Amino acid sequence: MKRVLNYTGIIMLISFMFFSCQENSESTPTEDSTSAETSDEQQVERPAYAIVIHGGAGTIRKENMTDEMEKDYRNALNEALNIGENILKEGGSAADAVEKTIMYLEDTPLFNAGKGAVFTHDGKNELDAAFMDGATLNAGTVAGITNVKNPITAARAVMEKSEHVMLIGKGAEQFAKEQELEIVDPKYFHTERRWEALQRILKSEKEEIGYVDNTADHKFGTVGCVALDNNGNIVAGTSTGGMTNKRYGRVGDVPIIGSGTYAKNNSCGVSATGHGEFFIRYTVAHDISAIMEYKSVSLQEAADEVVMDKLVKAEGSGGIIAIDKDGNVSMTFNSEGMYRGYAKPNERVVGIYKND
Repeated sequence: MKRVLNYTGIIMLISFMFFSCQENSESTPTEDSTSAETSDEQQVERPAYAIVIHGGAGTIRKENMTDEMEKDYRNALNEALNIGENILKEGGSAADAVEKTIMYLEDTPLFNAGKGAVFTHDGKNELDAAFMDGATLNAGTVAGITNVKNPITAARAVMEKSEHVMLIGKGAEQFAKEQELEIVDPKYFHTERRWEALQRILKSEKEEIGYVDNTADHKFGTVGCVALDNNGNIVAGTSTGGMTNKRYGRVGDVPIIGSGTYAKNNSCGVSATGHGEFFIRYTVAHDISAIMEYKSVSLQEAADEVVMDKLVKAEGSGGIIAIDKDGNVSMTFNSEGMYRGYAKPNERVVGIYKND
């Protein structure tokens, strides 16, 4: 009888010790849980809005830029940001902010889009543009148009007022006219600066020598904008005149959804600029979004993987601008420079060179 009582006491003591340990374990935070709580507390609240722009990337070096030219570019970038930011500040949509911002960049001869578009081999200006809504994944693009003053408005019209995604050439021009967009004489796009650039290249071809333009104008010209509005909607748009001396109706990455332009509210919006053939092959814009979703990494990590790793290994030059669903911004490029800038409430950055 005594031995049974001793066994019972031992069992009760062990049980008491076991449950006491369990209670202590549950009431004491582990290192991981403490870290998670701290991380949640450190998360920055999504800003009311964010907007980011680019005006092309390429061989853009300070030593090749006059003070006056640099001032002109910085002023143009700031004015573009002003236009889009004012719309967003007043509660306007990301779509309106993107369209109006790019329209300004298209109207500025400094950039290779709209009024500043480069010439084809045949001495024409052929324009491409894209517009995408991250909330619906609806998109519209135009390619090879020659008489629409603002191609970005045509791209948005395709998205909102047609059942299609891409329209090209004469058909796209007819659609734009039916939508009562502003139509201009193709001569409107003629600028001496771009015409002379074509003539230099044609002369070098005739003389059968390799032509290298070492001026600040030697860049992959495109303009783009991505915006996040107060409703959490992301919109991306891009517009370009393509490549100087392009032939055979060449179309680059800009109007190829997923290559030069992409937007998805669950991940990010992207507008690209660079050697378009590489951006098409590597579906750069969509790849950044997909990496964020599938790998659960940040926007910057995804952008670095695509632009600074995949493209560099493929010898593809250029860059991207992007905004994620939390308002984080990326302006990542592997070239010498990229005209770029972003704005959030009480925050603005504008840059041209690699070290800006």
